[in-house]
Amino acid sequence: MNLQLEGMAAAVTGGSEGVGRAIAAALAREGCDVAIAARRRNVLEDAAHDIAQQSGRRVLPIQADLSRADDARVFVATAVRSLGRLDIVVNNAGGPGAHRFDGASDEIWQADLDVKLFGAIRCSRAALPYLRRGGGSIVNITSTGGREPSQASVPTSVTRAAGIALTKAMSKEYADAGVRVNTVMLGSIRSAQWERRWETTGRHGTLDEFYERAGVGVPLGRIGNPDEVADLVAFLVSPRAAYITGAAIAIDGGLSNTI
Repeated sequence: MNLQLEGMAAAVTGGSEGVGRAIAAALAREGCDVAIAARRRNVLEDAAHDIAQQSGRRVLPIQADLSRADDARVFVATAVRSLGRLDIVVNNAGGPGAHRFDGASDEIWQADLDVKLFGAIRCSRAALPYLRRGGGSIVNITSTGGREPSQASVPTSVTRAAGIALTKAMSKEYADAGVRVNTVMLGSIRSAQWERRWETTGRHGTLDEFYERAGVGVPLGRIGNPDEVADLVAFLVSPRAAYITGAAIAIDGGLSNTI
């Protein structure tokens, strides 16, 4: 399927590894020039180089800490100045942050909110003047935990729930400008975070065996791959999905109990 993304420009936060990198790569393969943001310069620049080599598109690495308001603003402004336009924003910054309620300090709560929620708010706010010119698209990466919080899941489950609500609210406000806003809610997806978890548990068995054990209980019998998330995001931001906005789509192998 031709997603009709050729010549568009995208900005992806958390784009140096895992799901964010896969999304940036998918958009580049579909013909987008892409700006990616992350905190670690070396990992960011390696990702940009590899994606550019594989896709033949411009991939701009911009070091940014999305918990800082100025960094979010500068990221978007630099992307627009360098790429000449902005059609797509994918808010993906933020890692795991699961604690028991009585073990989560104010500092832990604030750090989670600053990166995941306010990072998305600030990048979207900075991008909207450009997106409104051509009917752009925003995808907020959240998690199924935002709808089905588990024990010892704060603050991330609460932050992700806010991200889902933010998506719906924004979709209502900007539909008349042709700007579509959706969220993809992740279940268990292969990532560097899972690899670090494997390492901290003593590397019992191979990484593939670790992933196999992690997939027990998932109806499809496995955890997901970043490329599967990326394909869904690429579709959602494309003209092929022109009538989809305000949607919250779970990609979790069927594990969620909510519809």
